[in-house]
Amino acid sequence: MTYVRNFAAEFIGTFALVFVGGGAIMSATATQMNGGLIAVALAHGIILAVMVSALMRISGAQFNPSITLALLVTRKIGGALAGVHIAAQIAGATVAAFALKMLLPLSLTSATRLGGQSVSLEVSAGQAIALEAIATFFLAMVIFGTAVDAKAPKVAGLAIGATIAADILAFGPFTGASMNPARSFGPALASGVFEGHVIYWVGPILGAVVAGLVYDYLYIRREPADR
Repeated sequence: MTYVRNFAAEFIGTFALVFVGGGAIMSATATQMNGGLIAVALAHGIILAVMVSALMRISGAQFNPSITLALLVTRKIGGALAGVHIAAQIAGATVAAFALKMLLPLSLTSATRLGGQSVSLEVSAGQAIALEAIATFFLAMVIFGTAVDAKAPKVAGLAIGATIAADILAFGPFTGASMNPARSFGPALASGVFEGHVIYWVGPILGAVVAGLVYDYLYIRREPADR
């Protein structure tokens, strides 16, 4: 039953992130609104903040395979449960992308790749991986510092959502600021466009795992010895 509850929570949270985030990207494109990047960043940040707040007590509200892998590497979650979470995240993102494809105009979904990410022509693949790794490092540090650490302040939803919004504002024009392999995989599968897709696995996983190891070693495992 625990696996079912966790699968449902991770599926719903990731679905909401991709559905609302992708919808915001399409709305900004359709209306050609000024400040479109701000609207997209806020949409991602707000939906993640509220879903983390609503579902964190069930599954930890990871909604991101790179974060789940960081928790696995630092032994905060077991292998079987990590597999359930990652399967739910990928499924949620994929169903959300296909829902957007069915519900919104074809011309718009094609133009935006269903809200999927792409790398700017001015950025190399290596630079894109580094940007995604750094952005996800920030995200993972905030998650470990506000949700994983037993002594964390109870502000996880707000802090995580704000970090997502800030990263999109800073790096969105260059890589899309995915920070989440599932968030990139769902739209890529639904649109059939996998160009540069490896960047959105390598960068986020690298950044999240490094952040998890750093936080776990410096601020969790070492804390009793520092007293």
